[in-house]
Amino acid sequence: MRARNRRLSARPAGFLPPALNVEFANEIYSAIRGWIETALNWYYISAVTVMLFVCFYLMCGRFGNIRLGDDDSRPEFSNFSWFAMLFSAGVGIGLLFFGIAEPIFYFDNAAAWGYPNNPFADHNGVAEMTTDRAVAAMRVTYFHWGFHGWAVYVMVGLCLAYFGFRKKLPLTLRSALYPVIGDRIYGPIGHAVDLLAVFGTVFGVATSLGLGVSQMATGLNHLFGIDPGLMTQVILIGLITIVATLSAVSGVGNGIRIISEWNIYLSIVLLAFFLFGGPTKWLLGFFVTSIGDYLWNVIPMDFQTFNDAGDAKWQGSWTIFYWGWWISWAPFVGMFIARISRGRTIRQFMVGVMFVPTTIAFFWLCIFGGNAMYMELNAVGGVGTAGVIELVRAWNLPSALYGTIEQMTTIHWLNWSMAALSTFLLATWFITSSDSGTLVITTMLSMGDDNPPKRFRIIWGLGEGFVAAVLLMSGGLKALQTASIAAALPVSVIMLLMTYGILKSLNEDSSAVPASGATVAPDGTSLKGELRT
Repeated sequence: MRARNRRLSARPAGFLPPALNVEFANEIYSAIRGWIETALNWYYISAVTVMLFVCFYLMCGRFGNIRLGDDDSRPEFSNFSWFAMLFSAGVGIGLLFFGIAEPIFYFDNAAAWGYPNNPFADHNGVAEMTTDRAVAAMRVTYFHWGFHGWAVYVMVGLCLAYFGFRKKLPLTLRSALYPVIGDRIYGPIGHAVDLLAVFGTVFGVATSLGLGVSQMATGLNHLFGIDPGLMTQVILIGLITIVATLSAVSGVGNGIRIISEWNIYLSIVLLAFFLFGGPTKWLLGFFVTSIGDYLWNVIPMDFQTFNDAGDAKWQGSWTIFYWGWWISWAPFVGMFIARISRGRTIRQFMVGVMFVPTTIAFFWLCIFGGNAMYMELNAVGGVGTAGVIELVRAWNLPSALYGTIEQMTTIHWLNWSMAALSTFLLATWFITSSDSGTLVITTMLSMGDDNPPKRFRIIWGLGEGFVAAVLLMSGGLKALQTASIAAALPVSVIMLLMTYGILKSLNEDSSAVPASGATVAPDGTSLKGELRT
């Protein structure tokens, strides 16, 4: 240990910034992530579980008919536009990146990365690559993309919409803490809360952008032979960031809504290709079976913490990363969900946000992952020889999507078209995530202004791309995952306080409170509305 300390202390003599000294950066990222995964896995699991149960309590309880706004307010957007923006902002890029790679990883049993591919299946005696293991693989995939993650979004979105539209407070994260700390939200504590939310949003969006461009670069290589290396990925970040910034400047009702709706139309085309180009009957039966398996096992999985070194390593690398990713995205997605949900009741809000995107995500994951696993189960050379598993074992996760598409049909132009559509969707999905994140950040920094200054949107839109590029250059996927998990730690504490705050406020007084005429907070901050005292 002393020798290691001497090596680290000697670094300043030849110190390079992390973006240039990749080896040193990876040591830092590995140390931070390792500590969080081993020392705080119980905390992340407990925090997400608490929010899930509170969501179901509020959805089914006596507060469900309270409207997020005045009693006579009605939704601004149609249900289709609302669902389209929810889905695009919440999970878009992730489903394309992990939609095949993740189920295949859990289906595999090679333990090529030093820990089990699927401890839940192994502990249940399903070690061989069979249909039963495929069902177990989908169970874990649903677990990471299902109710738990969306409960995080729902909780933040509900708190912001309730305090912003019902209680007439500024649409910022600090307002949800008023039942806990009172007027101190106007001082340094409130500023710190909003800044933490801003940084969580930046790192959450940067994580998704890093994942997205790595797969986009792989797609361009598959389609046109372009080098998928770091330079290509940085150029893609720059191009997408510019388009996303322009979309953010145009506002929610124009660029963000229109691109989100087209995302859904194009996604339906790609999904139809996987459904009808694959073993349709088998996939539909597999979907029903795997959903039933997930619903039966989700609660025991929810409370499972592993102590065995290998199992704990798996949990840290997958479940804890996912919970951290969802939490780091929560201020951004929650704020955006709140922004587009004015006028809906609490029950409408929670059912819509919790169940509609989740059901779509489940079907998507099953059809994409199911196709790849069916190929491996029925490979000519034997189970596991279709080629997709080999890509995942080599940790070439971006190629899993294109490797599966290539084997879908013998019609070359159709496979090429679907690969091109997938690459295009990666870009448009990230644009909707990035422009939404930019709008959220500038809204928080403008104390809840629904129409923040355009110069702020430009600065922060470009800033998100810059952070993603730096993280990608300094450590790739490991840096992006570490940033996501680390940013989630302080944000999760705030979210638990918000959860307590809305329960306290609802039980004490759920009535609407008119905004006063005040335009300046006690500390001099400009406000659109004032807190009730």
